[in-house]
Amino acid sequence: MTELVTPRLRLRPARAGDLDAIHAVLSDPPAMAYWSSPPHQDLDQTRAWLAGMIDADPAQSCDFVIERDGQVIGKAGCWRLPEVGYILGRDHWGQGLAREALQAVIAHVFATYPVAALTADVDPRNARSLALLARLGFVETGRAERTIQVGGVWCDSVYLSLARPAEGMRD
Repeated sequence: MTELVTPRLRLRPARAGDLDAIHAVLSDPPAMAYWSSPPHQDLDQTRAWLAGMIDADPAQSCDFVIERDGQVIGKAGCWRLPEVGYILGRDHWGQGLAREALQAVIAHVFATYPVAALTADVDPRNARSLALLARLGFVETGRAERTIQVGGVWCDSVYLSLARPAEGMRD
């Protein structure tokens, strides 16, 4: 089981015992404002989501829960390669933790999987996420309207890509 360790975080595979902590993040409306589903209404919904993360095929998925000081605070990784996704509990915003987690994930994915590039699909209203991904080197490759319906509301998409670094290049 792969674990990634950064100065402040431990990224590890999800387990059933993460349910309450993950539910706290996935049931929070501000944290879920730009997610691909409305906030979770109950533990059963989060349990099913977490089971999907736990049972995902490692050949197609590279997803981690994020721990800080032993507490699960979110998730980062590729639910389906090569698309990157992440979410943090609100108490952990604005501290550079998403960037720290994503830097570890990006390095791990490029070192482990033969993907030419990582991708991201971001709601254009999510300025903080767009800025973070730009700082990490992602570039916009396109935009589309009404790409996903979340809670009865159509949302648009900004598509981003991060090419695999050239051989021998390091961050």
